[in-house]
Amino acid sequence: MQGKTILLVEDNDTIRGVLEDIVINAGYKVIGGASDGREAIEKFKLLRPDLCIVDIRMPGMDGIEAVKGIKAIDEHALIIMCSSNGEQHLVYECLQAGAVDFIRKPFSEAGVLTTISKVLGC
Repeated sequence: MQGKTILLVEDNDTIRGVLEDIVINAGYKVIGGASDGREAIEKFKLLRPDLCIVDIRMPGMDGIEAVKGIKAIDEHALIIMCSSNGEQHLVYECLQAGAVDFIRKPFSEAGVLTTISKVLGC
């Protein structure tokens, strides 16, 4: 976990802040944040994080399109999606687009960290 970098993509500042607190307290480094898919792709190009956590529903470019854009830059990019209950069909689309796992909202600290650990292999 030491030194692993994360890009947080979430349009809700409160949720992004909670996620940031969780991952920083666990020893990960948040190297950027984005509030829509276009910004996520640009930040990914610049920062090349070890992991992206991406919300599905955002204004402008949504999470599914963001996953496609990030994977076009780096087919090995690791992406975890955030979804609300009732968005299972969208989670499936994200997984088809290249996301590797998902965190269901409302999320728990333990659930977030377990998923990150599993994806990063830590």
